[in-house]
Amino acid sequence: MALDGIRMPDGCYADGTWELKMHVTDLHRDVSLRVTGEIHIGGVMLKLVEKLDVKKDWSDHALWWEKKKTWLLKTHWTLDKYGIQADARLLFTPQHKLLRLQLPNMKHMKVKVNFSDRVFKAVSDICKTFRSIYSSPGLYSKTMTPTYDSRDGSPLSPTTAWFGDSPLSEGNPSILAVSQPISSPDILAKLYKSQSLLDKAKINQGWLDSSRSLMEQDVKENEVLLLRFKYHSFFDLNPKYDAIRVNQLYEQAKWAILLEEIECTEEEMMMFAALQYHINKLSIMSSGNHMNNSEKEVDEVDAALSDLEITLEGGKTSNTLGDITSIPELADYVKVFKPKKLTLKGYKQYWCTFKDITISCYKSKEEAHGTPSLQMNLRGCEVTPDVNISSQKFNIKLLIPVADGMNEIWLRCDAEKPYAHWMAACRLASKGKTMADSSYSLEVQNILSFLKMQHMNPDPQFIAEPAVTNDINSECLVSPRYLKKYKNKQPGYIRDLISARILEAHQNVAQMSLIEAKMRFIQAWQSLPEFGITHFLAKFQGGKRDELIGITYNRLIRMDASTGDAIKTWRFANMKQWNVNWEIKMVTVEFADEPSLAFICAEVDCKVVHEFIGGYIFLSTRAKDQNESLDEEMFYKLTSGWV
Repeated sequence: MALDGIRMPDGCYADGTWELKMHVTDLHRDVSLRVTGEIHIGGVMLKLVEKLDVKKDWSDHALWWEKKKTWLLKTHWTLDKYGIQADARLLFTPQHKLLRLQLPNMKHMKVKVNFSDRVFKAVSDICKTFRSIYSSPGLYSKTMTPTYDSRDGSPLSPTTAWFGDSPLSEGNPSILAVSQPISSPDILAKLYKSQSLLDKAKINQGWLDSSRSLMEQDVKENEVLLLRFKYHSFFDLNPKYDAIRVNQLYEQAKWAILLEEIECTEEEMMMFAALQYHINKLSIMSSGNHMNNSEKEVDEVDAALSDLEITLEGGKTSNTLGDITSIPELADYVKVFKPKKLTLKGYKQYWCTFKDITISCYKSKEEAHGTPSLQMNLRGCEVTPDVNISSQKFNIKLLIPVADGMNEIWLRCDAEKPYAHWMAACRLASKGKTMADSSYSLEVQNILSFLKMQHMNPDPQFIAEPAVTNDINSECLVSPRYLKKYKNKQPGYIRDLISARILEAHQNVAQMSLIEAKMRFIQAWQSLPEFGITHFLAKFQGGKRDELIGITYNRLIRMDASTGDAIKTWRFANMKQWNVNWEIKMVTVEFADEPSLAFICAEVDCKVVHEFIGGYIFLSTRAKDQNESLDEEMFYKLTSGWV
């Protein structure tokens, strides 16, 4: 054409074409193509490959628009439809790129991930690669931390990748490289950093958006991302089928304890240390062959462990209560304490009855048919244990919702068994359930089991032999802050003292199998008061200062930023709907029978908070059915906000 080479002042050519600039990342080469706005994306890529004239498999490549941070994946769309003009710069780059993932066990793996998939899909594919199905999607966090191997034993071979208890061969094209140095007290001390609640809230701004791709969130190739269980609602956990997932949950729980991401008492620390020691010991004995020889072992404990189901809701259980014609009740003398300002009065003993979800307190057993001195409806309350086995302290802290906040009530039991029954009843009542619920007996058993593991019953036969205590690397089994209590003591004395205490606690778990010990560790982790609370900094409507919003699997908690005390609780079960004003980053939640809740997110995109609420609601809708497929679209509908 006569006008073919004539260029107009706006940069376009007289024949209507213009130059589209592209960079081919594999070849580090810039290329320009003459195009019109009517050419579709597929045609652009075809012309580009023809011009490159390089024999190569380009099937995984796609166009990435840098300025708009978007993949041009709809190949039938034209440049005009995408809004691409001559000032655009496109990258022709592979969709699958390498990432360095830090797993819950602190190990690193290089994995090929699709950078054009939404993060939720990318994580799902990673888990399938690892032959594990995660109930609550373990999503990437962009937080950068030092990485160390937490496996106790010989260093891993550089030609073998380990995930849980099973080797993944280097022949798998999705997984490369792997080994890391073993943990030591020095490494643990470097990793440890005491965190306030505000620090924990700031860390949570690092969670990636599940509904956007990695490239859209500025993730680079070979960048280190953390793969963690994001939602603490572990769907359908069965040790017979989920050994890998159980191991990774155990690892995440272990590091949460060691790095004190979650608070625990000294007795609980010794219990966790004893379980770690037992698990390490069994792992070394199994010599990596546990997965092939564990079927019989799993069958022996499967009936009991499947009942645990490691869910805070209690899960399904084979030991149902049968046909119940009346709701069980509790009645006993219990000490009750109601804190009041300007008073130091202690506990007062009442005859207490627990019916349905209500506790009634009477001055004596004989007055139980009259009007109670104190009555408490526990629906929606916060239930926190305050237990010390050595001093025989068995307290239950109740924060009961009222119109202007929460009423604080303390209950004190005299022994473990009554405490377990009252605590189980309180936990169920807080969810609106009675003791007729099938999970009540399981909850009582779990509480008693948790207490039993904390008992210290020294047996001189075990502790007297130096050979036994020498194989305990006690500094790696407890948190650095616990070790600081003995900073003025000689190192050898500290090691022997802690080793002796670990051996005392070990007697309570010594008969457990490997898989059972890991399940018990996870269950004990779940029993801690702070378990499963994700903190965010927020300013509530009507409030004058920043506070904390805590999100768990079944409720929202307004919390004091300095102490962490609950100010008000709202249950998801009572929620009608929630909305987000994306411009001012305000989240509004409406409830069936109480005023709506509104807060503005501080230092974090409200999308992260929105995704936590929607994600937990999504998990609560899933049936415990092995054959149920993951409904991705429902997840996006509940978490994306704009999809």
